[in-house]
Amino acid sequence: MDVKHSLPTLDENFASQLEPLAPAPALDLILAASRGAAACLTSSFQVEDMVVTHLLKNRLPDIPVLFLETGYHFAQTYEYRDQMAKLWSLNLVNVLPAQSVAQQESAFGILYRSEPTRCCQLRKVEPLMGALEPFDVWFTGLRREQSPTRKNLKTIELHRLPSGKILWKVSLLADWNFAQVWQYANENGIPALPQYAEGYLSIGCEPCTALPSDPNNPRSGRWGGEKLECGIHTFSTRGAQ
Repeated sequence: MDVKHSLPTLDENFASQLEPLAPAPALDLILAASRGAAACLTSSFQVEDMVVTHLLKNRLPDIPVLFLETGYHFAQTYEYRDQMAKLWSLNLVNVLPAQSVAQQESAFGILYRSEPTRCCQLRKVEPLMGALEPFDVWFTGLRREQSPTRKNLKTIELHRLPSGKILWKVSLLADWNFAQVWQYANENGIPALPQYAEGYLSIGCEPCTALPSDPNNPRSGRWGGEKLECGIHTFSTRGAQ
């Protein structure tokens, strides 16, 4: 993007007004309030992300869909990503780390075993923080129910990138439960990642994804239970409203 648009200050009343709304009317208000601003969606192609993509694609058909290409995803994830990108004519942007998998493993060994947080930092957090710089509005598929670390999630928040750039971070499904997500997906004929049929509830890089150990915490199968977040939603900080 050549032009960076300045967003209006995020009014507390506007943010509060969005909380009780269903995703579609909340989205329409957000798009009206941010008209002309550069928007993007981050997607791991999990079912929540596909629901948000479905909501967005009829309103912003060319919105960049940022996929963190870590090099460690399931083969099924890559196949599904390419299938859906073609089926929905997505403006897919594969966000790459500074090093290839081979380069990183040659320099540091198998970080996802020895230092998973550092691996996430190099292959997810740093690439995404840079990729978000041209944008003013960042849509996500986050939900409060997904993890204890997300229980205070708001539909819209101000977030500050490490550079100091402030953007609107929008989580249209913040208050939805998993059943609502699947109901929307089924009613709208949205295909899903095949790993869900195998019992996975949260799907990321293959070496760090297992079946959930706690049925009440879908992310309990990530990183061997050692942590719940890769860092992309905790490394940026909330800005003052």
